[in-house]
Amino acid sequence: MPEFTSTLGQPNAVSILFFFAFVAFTLAITWFAARRSRSASEFYAAGRSVTGLQNGLALAGDYMSAASFLGIAGLVSLKGYDGLIYSIGFLVGWPLMMFLIAEPLRNLGRYTFADVVAYRLRQKPIRIAAACGSLMTVCFYLIAQMVGSGALVQLMFGIRYEYAVVAVGFIMMAYVLFGGMLATTWVQITKAVLLLGGATAMVVMVLAQFDYSPTRLFVTAAAKHGEAMLAPGGLVSNPWDAISLGMALMFGTAGLPHILMRFYTVPDARAARKSVFYATSLISYFYVLTFIIGFGAMMLVGPDAIRMFDKGGNMAAPLLAEVTGGTMFLGFIAAVAFATILAVVAGLTLAGATTFSHDLYANVFKGGQSNEADEVRVAKRATIALGVIAMLLGIAFKGQNVAFMVGLAFAIAASANLPALLLSIMWRGCSTTGAVWAIVTGGVLAVGLIIVSPTVWTDVFHLGTAPFPLKNPALLSMPAAFMAGIAGSLLRPDSEESARFDAQKIRNYLGVGAE
Repeated sequence: MPEFTSTLGQPNAVSILFFFAFVAFTLAITWFAARRSRSASEFYAAGRSVTGLQNGLALAGDYMSAASFLGIAGLVSLKGYDGLIYSIGFLVGWPLMMFLIAEPLRNLGRYTFADVVAYRLRQKPIRIAAACGSLMTVCFYLIAQMVGSGALVQLMFGIRYEYAVVAVGFIMMAYVLFGGMLATTWVQITKAVLLLGGATAMVVMVLAQFDYSPTRLFVTAAAKHGEAMLAPGGLVSNPWDAISLGMALMFGTAGLPHILMRFYTVPDARAARKSVFYATSLISYFYVLTFIIGFGAMMLVGPDAIRMFDKGGNMAAPLLAEVTGGTMFLGFIAAVAFATILAVVAGLTLAGATTFSHDLYANVFKGGQSNEADEVRVAKRATIALGVIAMLLGIAFKGQNVAFMVGLAFAIAASANLPALLLSIMWRGCSTTGAVWAIVTGGVLAVGLIIVSPTVWTDVFHLGTAPFPLKNPALLSMPAAFMAGIAGSLLRPDSEESARFDAQKIRNYLGVGAE
C-alpha cells in the first residue's frame, strides 16, 4: 500500500464552503427561534412544543458528540477492540434513562434536574449543591468538545489552535444567546441527520474495499497489526480501571444536565419515553458505524499517520474520509464533525446557563420571586461567562483525546448528580441533608480524584507518578455518594419531607399538576 498523504491541515475550499453553509443555515434557524424565545419556558424548554421524534433526534444529536465521532473512532484506530468500551458504556445508560429517569423528570420538574430533587426537599441547600454538581459536569464536558473543535477547525482553515477555539466559542454563544432551546434543538436535529448520513456513507465506502464484509475488515486488521487489536487490554489493561470507566459511562448518562434538560421540551411523559426510544435506536446504529470507521482508519490510514495529525487520534475519521471519498468528502465530513461539536457545545452552555439562572438566581438568590425577563437576562449573561470559560479550558487541555475527557465528565455526573436524583425519586426516607451530602461527596471526591489521577497529575501537570492510580474515579466516588446520601438521611431525617413523598409519587406516576 503506498505511503499515506493528506491535505488535512491545509485550507480546504470544500470544507470551508460546507462550514459556512452550515453556520449560515443554523444562524437562520437561530434568527427564526429568537422571535419565539421571549418567555423563560420558550428560552429554556422550547415552549414544551417538541415532539417525541424531534426530541429523539435532538437527544441523539446531543449525545453523538465529538467524543463519539472523533474520539471513539480515534481510540479504535489506535487501540483496536478496547475502544469499543466507550461505545458500549455510552449506550447502555439509555435503558436506565427510559425506565427510571424520563417519566419522573418530565412530571416532577420544569427546567433542570434540581427541580426534581428539590420537589419535596428544602429548595436552597438542594439547588446550591445541585448547581455545583451540574456546573462541574458541564465544564469537564466542554473541555472535550472545545479540544475537538479546536483541532478540527485548525486543520480545516490552517489557523492556530487557539484562534480556532475562540471562533467556535463565539459562534456557540450566538446560538444560545439569541435562539435558546428552540434554536439548539433544531441545530441538534440538523447535525444528527448530517452525521448519521455522513458516517453511513463512510462505512459503505470502507466496506466496499473489503467485499462489504466487516469480518474481513477485522481479520485483515488483525493480520496486519497483530491479534492484540481484536483483544481487550490495548486501551484499559487494569481491570479496576475498566470497571471504574464502565460505571462512569453507564450511569453518567442519567446525570448529564444537558441530556436531562431535553426532557422538559416535550409536552408530556409519554413523549419523553418515546424520545428515549428513538434516541436509543439512532445512537445504537451510530456506535456500530464508529467501530467500523475506527478499524477502517487503522487499515486505510494507519496508526502512525493518524498520530502525526493528532496524538490523541481525534482526526482518524476526517483522514479516513479523504482516503475513501477524496477532498470533497473530507470537506463534508470535516464540516459535519464541526457541526457535531458546535451543537453539543451549545446544548452544554444552555444547560449551564439555565442552572445558574433558574437554580441559583431565581430560586436561591431571589427566593423564587424573580420575574421571567430577569431570569432570561441572567441566563444570557451566564452564557457569555461559560463561553469564555469553555475557550480557556479548551486551550489548557490541548491534545487530550476527547472520548477520554468525556469519560471524566460522565464520572462527575454519575457521582454528583445521579445518586441524589435516584434517592429523592425512589426513597421516602431521603432528606435534604442526605441529598446534599450525596451531591457534595460525589462531586468533591470525583473532581479531587481526577486531579490526583494519572490523567491530570501526570499527563497535564507533569508531576510524576499520580497519588491515585485509577484514571477514572467513579469506582470510588459513585458508591461513596450513595452511602453519604443514605447516611445523611438516616442521621438527619425529616418527617415533613417524608410525608410529601406520597404526593410526589402521585405526580410522578400520573403527571397530575405537571405542565
